[in-house]
Amino acid sequence: MATEIKVPDLGESITEATVSKWLKRPGEPVVADEPVAELETDKVTLEIPAPAAGTIAEILVEEGGNVPVGAILGMIADGPAHTPAPRPEASDPRIAQEGAEGREAGKETAAAALERSGPAVRKLIEETGLDATRIAPTGPGGRISKADVIAARPAVAAVEEREVRVRMSRLRQRIAERLKAAQNNAAMLTTFNEIDMSRAIALRECHREAFEKKHGVRLGFMSIFIKAAIVALKELPAVNAEIDGDDIVYKNHYDIGVAVGTEQGLVVPVVRDADRLSFAEIENTIADYGRKAREGKLTVEDLSGGTFTISNGGVYGSLMSTPILNPPQSGILGMHKIERRPVAAAGSRPGTDQIEIRPMMYVALSYDHRIVDGREAVSFLVRVKECVEDPSRILFDM
Repeated sequence: MATEIKVPDLGESITEATVSKWLKRPGEPVVADEPVAELETDKVTLEIPAPAAGTIAEILVEEGGNVPVGAILGMIADGPAHTPAPRPEASDPRIAQEGAEGREAGKETAAAALERSGPAVRKLIEETGLDATRIAPTGPGGRISKADVIAARPAVAAVEEREVRVRMSRLRQRIAERLKAAQNNAAMLTTFNEIDMSRAIALRECHREAFEKKHGVRLGFMSIFIKAAIVALKELPAVNAEIDGDDIVYKNHYDIGVAVGTEQGLVVPVVRDADRLSFAEIENTIADYGRKAREGKLTVEDLSGGTFTISNGGVYGSLMSTPILNPPQSGILGMHKIERRPVAAAGSRPGTDQIEIRPMMYVALSYDHRIVDGREAVSFLVRVKECVEDPSRILFDM
């Protein structure tokens, strides 16, 4: 009796996916719930588990094929798979054993590096026809990066191929659609300010070791900015609202999206009810999302339903940018690189001002002018600035 491998319900508003990779081929054995294929949607890449134990009997949709929810991807037959006869080794049993062990070790190392790498990298390796065992991984955690794959391609190919055409992934297509829609549909403007990070840095340095020891996660600036943004959102609710037809929907919950760059593209997992979370809970949630993003294990639920977004271009060295809205949200806060700059510091008495070197960060708020007025946008950034420059305001609700 054969069992069908079907496309599961993919979640909110997703009706179609692309088969990005088959992890098993016909004739190979599987156990129940073992991943057999990867599907790529316009939000995430997810693994499809085997619905039953048996042998892959047939693949009905090859890699690159588009499938709707409920479609049959392949079939699993009952019974064990055919096991090919072992290849003869060298006549000397010691050489045979050492050679086999060396090959197996190499395969295991390459397989581990490949498995840790993202779906986009694995797909690129297949498209280029490279042997994964010959690619030296330099990515974080021993993963193979796109740069590693490109560097491993023969030099002659780089000379002959002046251009390389690669089909956009579903995620990249969706990103392009949403960003263009944001430009076309919203009356988007950006306002800027700068923040003196001296007190936030001092606060983090003072409590870094004890915080990490107690909570098992490092204290970053993102939790401070999330808490500061929530203070501002509560005072200026239009920035936490969205347009639905002829209505404005004001949100009394604060689900903050945190933009994360991955090899597949930009994703925005959501820290839900962030106003109810402690700094440690926020940092743990962000760390968990970062791990899931690197491993390609974010779910549709992780990425759905945000009310406001924060993007930190500073981790890539950006000094200033104009972040683009994440529809249907009406605001996005952009953080940037902390850079020591000379600033005018007020003295204790008139006429005693002086120039000091301070760690400064430019911040930007892009907003939908259909909902948010300029006064509200500027006031929002000023409130964030006040809270980050003096974090005690957050603790004492000031």
